[in-house]
Amino acid sequence: MANDQTTKSQDIKVRAVPIELCQFIKFGGLAESGGAAKQLIAEGGVWVNGAVETRKRKQLAAGDRVTIEGRTIVVRVG
Repeated sequence: MANDQTTKSQDIKVRAVPIELCQFIKFGGLAESGGAAKQLIAEGGVWVNGAVETRKRKQLAAGDRVTIEGRTIVVRVG
């Protein structure tokens, strides 16, 4: 992980995958609301697995890494 943008990530457990990116950002605590999550995505401030993602309905799978402002959360099923 030498090219990783963050020093630490946090696993966020969801009931099932796929889960939409905007929902996961809100559920994971990276945005206060669904509207705020959508705005972050639209502005290009969200990275999924190391690449900028601008699709709010992007379907995430287990193991996907979502980074916003240096904070990374990882999709886990549990």
